[in-house]
Amino acid sequence: MPRPAPPDPLAEATPATPDWPGEWLRGVLSLCALRVLADGPTYGYDIAQRLAGVGLGEIKGGTLYPLLGRLHAAGFLDEEWRPGDGGPGRKYYALTEAGCAHLHDESARWARFAALTQSFVTSQEAHR
Repeated sequence: MPRPAPPDPLAEATPATPDWPGEWLRGVLSLCALRVLADGPTYGYDIAQRLAGVGLGEIKGGTLYPLLGRLHAAGFLDEEWRPGDGGPGRKYYALTEAGCAHLHDESARWARFAALTQSFVTSQEAHR
């Protein structure tokens, strides 16, 4: 009879569905949604699934749809209703030219901010 495998310490440290603090996601969710839409027009549920697929966890509709509405109001997204194949229609979102420029600019700023934050938080100076 085979012996049971020892527990994987990394499995406990990295859960399959991360539970990121809400304030972290609020700070970066609009940028992540715009990034999904950079691949082409899609609907809200697909955006949520793709964000979950990259490890951001479950994004509830009550969070995502108001965000998409704000991005549309800011001129970063176009919205279009498309009929469903035998089901209800879906609202599709697509990046506008202003949305592409915003994504480009904010991605660069985010990269600088994330690098600065990581350097500060993980520095030996912070552990004194």
